[in-house]
Amino acid sequence: MPRSRHFSMLRDFHLADWFTLANAFCGTGAVFAAMRFLQDGQRGDLLIGMALIPLAFAFDALDGRIARWRKVASTLGRELDSLADVISFGIAPAALAYACGMQGGWDWLVLSYFVCCGVSRLARYNVTAETLADGGDKVRYFEGTPIPSSLLLVVVLAIAAWQGRIGEALWLGAVQLGPWQLHPLVLLFALSGSLMISKTLRIPKF
Repeated sequence: MPRSRHFSMLRDFHLADWFTLANAFCGTGAVFAAMRFLQDGQRGDLLIGMALIPLAFAFDALDGRIARWRKVASTLGRELDSLADVISFGIAPAALAYACGMQGGWDWLVLSYFVCCGVSRLARYNVTAETLADGGDKVRYFEGTPIPSSLLLVVVLAIAAWQGRIGEALWLGAVQLGPWQLHPLVLLFALSGSLMISKTLRIPKF
C-alpha cells in the first residue's frame, strides 16, 4: 500500500492551478483590506484592496492561457477557477462596496443578490461548458456576462475612493425606503448581477 504524503493534493497541482490560487489569494486579500478599512479608517487600505482585483483578473486570464499552452486542462482546474472567481469577482467587490458605504438594509440585499448571481453564473457555466463548446475544446460564447466583468464595478469604487466620495459622501447619496436605506450606486451591482444570469445575452469568447 503506497504511503500517503503530506500535502499530496498540492503535489498534483499544475502550473495553471497555482495561478488560479493566486487569483483567490488576491480576492481574499481584498476582503481583508475592506475589513481593515472598516476597523481603522485608513483609505490606503481600501485602495490596496481595490488594486488587488485587477491583479486577480490578470491571474485569472493567465491560468487559462497557461493550461492551454501546456495542454493540461482538467475538471479540477475548472472547479478551482470557479471557486477563485467567486471570491475575487463576487465576494470581494461586494465587501469593497460595503466598506465604501453601501451599508443600508437594501444595500445588503442587493449585494447579496449580486454574489448569488455570480455563484449561479459560474455553476451554470460549469455544467453547460461542454454543450456550448459543440464538441470542441473551447467555449464559443458566454451566456450572460462573465463574472470577472465585476472588475468594472471595482474601478468605479476605486475612483470614488480616490476622490474621497465614500461613506457619507458616496456618489448619489442615500434614500430612505421604508425601514431601510438604499444607496442608488448599489444598483450598478444589481444590474451587473442580472446581466450575469441572463440566458439571452450571448458574448463571444475570444
